[in-house]
Amino acid sequence: MTTSFTRIGQGMALALLLALVCGCAGGLLPKPPAPPARFTLDGETATPLPPVAGAMTTRPDAASTGTRTLLVAPPTAAPGFDSLRMVYLRSPQVLEAFAFHEWADTPARMLAPLLVRALQRGGAFAVVVQAPSAATGTWRLETEVIRLQHDFTARPSQVRLTLRAVLVDTLTRQPLAWREFDERVPAAADTPAGGAAAAHAATQRVLAAVAVFVAEQATAPSIARPVCCSAPTPAAGVPRLTALSTARVPSLDQPPRTSP
Repeated sequence: MTTSFTRIGQGMALALLLALVCGCAGGLLPKPPAPPARFTLDGETATPLPPVAGAMTTRPDAASTGTRTLLVAPPTAAPGFDSLRMVYLRSPQVLEAFAFHEWADTPARMLAPLLVRALQRGGAFAVVVQAPSAATGTWRLETEVIRLQHDFTARPSQVRLTLRAVLVDTLTRQPLAWREFDERVPAAADTPAGGAAAAHAATQRVLAAVAVFVAEQATAPSIARPVCCSAPTPAAGVPRLTALSTARVPSLDQPPRTSP
């Protein structure tokens, strides 16, 4: 009997010792890293943004839109900007990324539904469809994120978003018009969260400008006629969107003809 009690006591002591060792070891092991904070480009704007030059003040009626349908192709992104990483610059041409902050999805994929929403609100088309889709469209809008970066070389730091948009005739597969938009928004704070807020504001400005651009082409008398236009001069002290370049393309790789 004494031997049985002794064995039971030894077993309990061993169990207690193992529990104590495991508890200490658990406290010494490194804790798993916290999940990164994730940001989106969607949401409401905290402060009203200045209106986009050329924005329509009235919505086109059903008679003017007719049966025009716009297909919005999935946006693409330039190398370095096609991941979840939140990119920033501390020196020119050197891209770095925050370690504990990232986008909820790639900027290109986050832009897709936002483009559809902005273009549908513009009212220039009867229907705006996000591709891929079984629906057919009159035109197709192709976009590419050239850059989305938080620039710390400027003071105050600023977020720069550059988007290229090309409007294509789905029947002939010829480009009808293109424009490159560049928006810079100062960050309220030199932090990832401050950069995310500035990126959201820049996105809203670019979306509004793209909607105006597409509406201009939809209502143009002759979309194949080449024209050149320049962006208006921004008001003093107000960040305004700048159209880096714009052109209407009569045909692929062919200069417009001039009179002899």
